[in-house]
Amino acid sequence: MSEQGERTPRVLLAVCGGIAAYKACEVLRGLQKAGCEVRVTMTADAVRFVGTVTFEALSGAPVATSLYDYPGSAIPHIDLAEWADAAVVVPATANVMAKMACGIADDCLTTTLLACACPVLVAPGMNVHMWQNPATQANAATLRGRGVSFVGPDTGRLACGDVGEGKLAGVDEIVSAALALLGPRDLVGLHVLVNAGPTHEAIDPVRYIANRSTGKMGYAIAEAAARRGAEVTLVSGPTSLVAPAGVRRVDVESAAQMHDATLAEFEAADVAICSAAVADYTPVAPADHKLKKSRERLDAIELTETADILADLCAVKGPRVVVGFAAETDDLLAHAREKLERKGADLIVANDVSRPESTFGADTNRVAFVTAGGVEQLETLPLPAVADALLSRIVPGGGPGTGPVGEKGLG
Repeated sequence: MSEQGERTPRVLLAVCGGIAAYKACEVLRGLQKAGCEVRVTMTADAVRFVGTVTFEALSGAPVATSLYDYPGSAIPHIDLAEWADAAVVVPATANVMAKMACGIADDCLTTTLLACACPVLVAPGMNVHMWQNPATQANAATLRGRGVSFVGPDTGRLACGDVGEGKLAGVDEIVSAALALLGPRDLVGLHVLVNAGPTHEAIDPVRYIANRSTGKMGYAIAEAAARRGAEVTLVSGPTSLVAPAGVRRVDVESAAQMHDATLAEFEAADVAICSAAVADYTPVAPADHKLKKSRERLDAIELTETADILADLCAVKGPRVVVGFAAETDDLLAHAREKLERKGADLIVANDVSRPESTFGADTNRVAFVTAGGVEQLETLPLPAVADALLSRIVPGGGPGTGPVGEKGLG
């Protein structure tokens, strides 16, 4: 990720004493899932809400609550501040925000934040009246003026029963904002179109033909593209996943709907990444009612081929970039090369879905990037890392063996 190069990004999680402190556990897990190493510092009040043992178990590292007894360091506030690539304050209380604005460092957490030279993200969580208090608003303005980033607060029902602004932002939103501090903003000005997930081909109103795709890979690509500054449209088949923050999602169900929506959205896009597992066949004549096996035996289903989304995009792409996926169970690279040539894509992402680490639903993937210039094999990586590796091949000079196509594209 940008300045950190190939090193695992490091995030310092500063947990303050608010009722939403338990949400910091979910933020930690979200950052880890995105490939980050996380360490934690907590205020004494935060420990009253969630014990240090919880964060130590999740992070695999000691939690810094004191300047005097941190294992392995006599100056934990300096060592942690220099270790971190970004710091996230969650939930940021009015008290800690006031201390940050005034440069007060009277415990381990505030002393560490004062020593941080890395980007800092504040996620406020407090009562609506505390948030709207002029002193808190002035402190927030001061911090923003110094370059501190904010995410939230949201409006909703608060722990005290009040309704209003002050609710901690969603975990996914906080994680996305934190990752944005770590990564490059090299896709600003690009409109990236991603399709993802399976399609459901109706047999009748109840039954359908589908596949095992979960959409995880495509959603990871959409999230990474948005984090790196792109305008992102996600055309999604049926999935239980939540749209990433900052991504516009277009929901579809069938292959025909996926085809029409993807082609329509491509008109305004610079890049299309086709990660969806679109059905190759669909029933010719789906029933308009639930078929009853007692009187309407389904001995055979007449199928017809679905439209080829990748080929149709490539036929109209001009200088734009189109990336396809090849999910195979045998002869992976041969099939990927054939698909690249036959459909005219700029790159095919090949993955063997018979392998447990790269099958549908896995949180990792082992892919090869296949272009006219050759094959680049990646190791098994978390899905966010695969997404970033792919997107880095889209920007000029972004990766091994790559270069621009036209003014902005992939070689």
